[in-house]
Formats: sequence, C-alpha cells, structure tokens
Amino acid sequence: MRVRPVAATAVTTLIGAGAAAVAAGRYASDVALRPVPGRPLPGEPALTVHAVDGDRVTLTRSLAAERRGTYGLTARGLHAVVGPVVEDAPHPADCVVRRLERVTHGVLEPGTRAWLTPQVHLGNPRDALGLDHADVAVPGELGALPAWFVPGDRDTWVITVHGLGTTREHPMVVMPFLHGQRLPVLDLAYRGDPGAPASPDGIGRFGAAEWRDLDAAIRYAVRYGARHVVLHGWSTGATMALLAASESGMRDRVGGLVLDSPVLDWPATLRALAAARRLPAALVPLAVRAAQGRTGLDPDALARAVDPARPKVPTLVVHGPDDALAPWRASRELAARRPGLIHLHAVRHAPHAAMWNAHPAGYEESLRRFLIPLM
Repeated sequence: MRVRPVAATAVTTLIGAGAAAVAAGRYASDVALRPVPGRPLPGEPALTVHAVDGDRVTLTRSLAAERRGTYGLTARGLHAVVGPVVEDAPHPADCVVRRLERVTHGVLEPGTRAWLTPQVHLGNPRDALGLDHADVAVPGELGALPAWFVPGDRDTWVITVHGLGTTREHPMVVMPFLHGQRLPVLDLAYRGDPGAPASPDGIGRFGAAEWRDLDAAIRYAVRYGARHVVLHGWSTGATMALLAASESGMRDRVGGLVLDSPVLDWPATLRALAAARRLPAALVPLAVRAAQGRTGLDPDALARAVDPARPKVPTLVVHGPDDALAPWRASRELAARRPGLIHLHAVRHAPHAAMWNAHPAGYEESLRRFLIPLM
C-alpha cells in the first residue's frame, strides 16, 4: 500500500529536477541571447586599480592586465583608455603598470574595480575622434535603426557592425584609418542596441535574424550613392556580414567582407559563455538546447550559412588562437578551404573581438592591403 506514495514522490522529484534543469538552461542561455551592449562579457576578469600617477596606472597582475596593446578600462560611471605595459616602471611584484592614455568619463582612483574592453572610444565620431559625421536613421523591418555616417570621397562604403558585449562605439577604433583611405563609413546600431528597436521576443539570435538590419543598411547605402559596400563586422556582427553577403537581395553590391573574431559555431560560443559564468558542466548542454528551443535555430544552421562554398567575394578574416569565445579553428578551416578568396590574418594574445587592440598597426596594414583593390 505504500508503493504508490513512494512512486508519486519519485515522479514529483523528477519533475522538480527537470523543471530546475530547464530553468538553469534558460538562465545560462540568457548570457548569449540577452546580451547587454557595453557590459563586459562573462569571464572577463575584474582588475583592481592600485595607483594612478600621471600617465601611468598600476593594476593587479593577471594575464588580462598584461595583455599587449590598447584597451578601454571600464566600470560603472567610468571609462578610461590604457596603453601598453610599461616594462621598466617600478611596481610591487603582484602588480603591473600600464600607460594611461586618458580618462574619458568618471574618476579613476585606487580601489576601483574595472574591466578591459575592446571598446576604446566613448561618445560619437565627432566628440571622440574629431571626425565630422551625420546622425542618420536606417529604415529597418522593426523600425528606424540609428547609425553614424562619416563621409568620404569614394563610392565604396564600409558598413561596420559590432558584436557581443559592445555597441556601435566599438567600430570607431578603425574609423580614423578608414577616413584616411577616403572611404565613407556607415556605423550601424541594430535591434536590441540602445536607441534601436528591440527584437520581438527580446532575445538575440547570433546574427541569424539580425543580419536583416544589416541588409537594410546596405539598401540605405546604395540609395545614397554607394556603388559597392564592404561589410566589416566583429563577433556576431561578422556572422551578420556573412549572412547578409549570401542572403541579401542586395548581395551583388557587396564587394568584400572583413570578419573580426567571427562566431561561426554558435553552440561552441554559447558553451564558452556558460562555462565563463561558472555554470556546472552538466548543465551546459541544457543551455544549448534551451537556446535552440527559444530561438528556433538549428545548431548547424549558421554552419551551413557560412559554408566555405558560399562566400563569393574577397574576404579578410582577422582572428587568433587566444579567442576563448569564438573558436579559432572554425576561422582557420574557413580560410583553408578557399585560399584564393578568403585571407586569414592571425593575431596572437588577443581576446575575443580585440584583434585591433592587440596590434593596431598590423591590423590596419592588413586591412589596407585588402581594401586597395576594392576601393
């Protein structure tokens, strides 16, 4: 007579465990499906400021604090820019000294807990870089998409699109270079960004839906004088560029692609984000299944969309083996299968979407060589 209550208890326990697992999967999938533009991605370590002395800042020693190159340093109410490590500066053994380029906003002081970001500039092209620009509205399927247009003399435009954890301020790192090449630049905010319409369900799709906003930007550029466009995307923005180049009704106007840290394997990126958030390993597959269920994405859908046989235009892939979020292997394989069309510029010791930050001169020289025949 006691079997039924025991069985009922077991079933209830299983249902409860299943519901908890589903909830955990949804929570983990939110890391990638509900990104907050401008907020550091999971896994980015916090750095403690120990001292600020003129053009130098002393930080807790870590692999992140010792990264080569130039980065934004951000915290609530703060944005600064730090340059390379100052090797000969005296410092405690557990610290590292970097050059302090500027404090853009807020107060940088000892005790501040901050994060490095590839987003170096804050504001708009005029305030941050001294570049004249126009605030324009690109008609998108969900509503008006804000964008900055920096004019240039050529009829090939570069359309820039940011990725995970950043905003349209991130592409400003390449604007001075592109402006020096006399190329018009259209820097797009897309669905979910500040000032742009939200997606209908409030979640992102790794570029699989967002590329239609980039398609709208291509149409805008052609309407206002572009003969061809080069799509320059970072992270999921690079995925958007690949999809737009193959799916857009205006794809014949796409003359080239620049893919920085492209997300070519979204389940792998989601697993990396979930692990960085210290989700137990047993729950990571649930996060992938939850993301698939919420988005309707086939795990292989983006892989098919970026099949090496599909790109039809010259493509520059800028990526490196130290990217912990978007597998370097996928970029290397993509380039290896189309060596005459897809060129790979490898950047070592750079985190996700920070290839320019780690080596600006090398990045811009590779970009210059790629763009010359496309201008």
